[in-house]
Amino acid sequence: MNKSQPDTESPAGGQDFIRDIIQQDLDAGRHEKIVTRFPPEPNGYLHIGHAKSICLNFGVAQEYGGRCHLRFDDTNPAKEEQEFIDAIEEDVRWLGFDWGEHLYHSSDYFQQLYQWAEHLIENGDAYVDDLSADEIREHRGTLTEPGKNSPYRDRSVEENLDFFRRMRAGEFENGAKVLRVKIDMASGNINMRDPVIYRILHERHPRTGDQWCIYPNYDFAHGQSDAIERVTHSLCTLEFEDHRPLYDWLMEHLPVPSQPHQYEFARLNLTYTILSKRKLMQLVTENHVSGWDDPRMPTISGLRRRGYPAAAIRDFAGRIGVSKSNSTIEVAMLEHCVRELLNKTAPRRMAVLRPMKVVIENYPVGEWEELTAINNPEDESAGSRQVPFSRELYIEREDFMEDPPKKFFRLAPGREVRLRYAYFVTCSDVVKDEKGEITEIRCTYDPATKGGNAPDGRKVKATLHWVSAQHAKSAEVRLYDHLFNLPNPDKEGEFLGNINSDSLEVLEQCALEPSLVDLREDDLLVDETVQFERLGYFCLDKETTEDRLVFNRTLGLRDSWARMQKQKNKK
Repeated sequence: MNKSQPDTESPAGGQDFIRDIIQQDLDAGRHEKIVTRFPPEPNGYLHIGHAKSICLNFGVAQEYGGRCHLRFDDTNPAKEEQEFIDAIEEDVRWLGFDWGEHLYHSSDYFQQLYQWAEHLIENGDAYVDDLSADEIREHRGTLTEPGKNSPYRDRSVEENLDFFRRMRAGEFENGAKVLRVKIDMASGNINMRDPVIYRILHERHPRTGDQWCIYPNYDFAHGQSDAIERVTHSLCTLEFEDHRPLYDWLMEHLPVPSQPHQYEFARLNLTYTILSKRKLMQLVTENHVSGWDDPRMPTISGLRRRGYPAAAIRDFAGRIGVSKSNSTIEVAMLEHCVRELLNKTAPRRMAVLRPMKVVIENYPVGEWEELTAINNPEDESAGSRQVPFSRELYIEREDFMEDPPKKFFRLAPGREVRLRYAYFVTCSDVVKDEKGEITEIRCTYDPATKGGNAPDGRKVKATLHWVSAQHAKSAEVRLYDHLFNLPNPDKEGEFLGNINSDSLEVLEQCALEPSLVDLREDDLLVDETVQFERLGYFCLDKETTEDRLVFNRTLGLRDSWARMQKQKNKK
């Protein structure tokens, strides 16, 4: 088995180091088929960091004609729920991957793992320890000082087997005893200082019920599950690098059916984002967000609800690549991937989020017409649609100023602008309420400019979107921004203090063109993101009902990452 562990990523333009290893192993005949696995713990929802791992594990398996297993690391029933299991399966499928018949659980192997634990005891490689968790921590030592042996380390094989079997039978309370492997309390790697591999936990397991009251920890279940499933390349993030010696030690001291090897790659870090499952759980349980799928959350379900396409997330994972060096990626790069895809695929529609009423005084009263609007200028095959136009319209409140500054080119008294797909209009008057606030804009239109072009060739400096007031559909629109207001929100562990209080703005009574209602199907949940012209990308929210339209803003139109790249290229 190949035990090499490259320290750096491949040169720019080549494959990443993981794919290099796989190709070398195949070329050398070490494996006939590549087998990887994605092993989430079902104690929360998956996030964008997991998406990187999913794309890597399933991606390399597809590329090299192998297979990838989905295996739930369900060794801690105190924190695991069926809700999380269901959500994980849904997320992986939504990202575009399928495990076929290869769905596994660490709990599938509890009996085998137990037998292997007895094997270690019988060979003098494991012992039952009565020290408490705090005492074990004290005995473990520090990075600069060796640990010291437990007073129970030299129990006989017979005594250890007896205690372990009584642990299995439920005779002892939680924390009363643990099973540890006997390695080296003076090891420079603290993970090798007689690590715990079994603990007592009187908790009902979602799959095995009350069959077990002792459970293996991650280090004992993970590698052995890999071996049982004949995984060839066990891909983990860098925080498990110090666990690899234990992974290998257990492989060497157990009669496992195969000898997989663990390789580590850098986990994903994003600016303005928390990617700790424990801290995401805190955001949910303390009601800082509305749930795991809150569109401000970096969870896969949150990104899906916000309108991020799965293809854009896969593209992002491919662009950031795989390396051995930790770094932080600009969240703007993820947003760029989303915008780039949606610009090509998202249908265009018109919506007015902060409506200002416009009356076209010379348009016939009681009449309306249908005008042709392009569905996507980036995709001719998307065709066109008909939008209604009438005497009374809505435009964005910010598209009008009574006393505009010099570089304001939108609608103002006496100024002519283009209404997209419609006509040139000129503001002739404004109507104000008792407080002096504008409630209505009066305009005239030029019938000769139908379609938005003047036959005499005159130009205007602004084109506005609009919605016919008579035909408008009312909706609630939620505008989302980054959940945190600092690039490194977890600086000094104060992430809750860095929550962006302006991360959500809810707008009521927005005016939408009627075709947007067509997004609703029988289940009212359509996985499609549309562009509201001039405003950004939006998608229908799951809280939409037959009588209530709710849209979430996916992203605005401005691409800060693309702008940063242009500036770098100029330099």
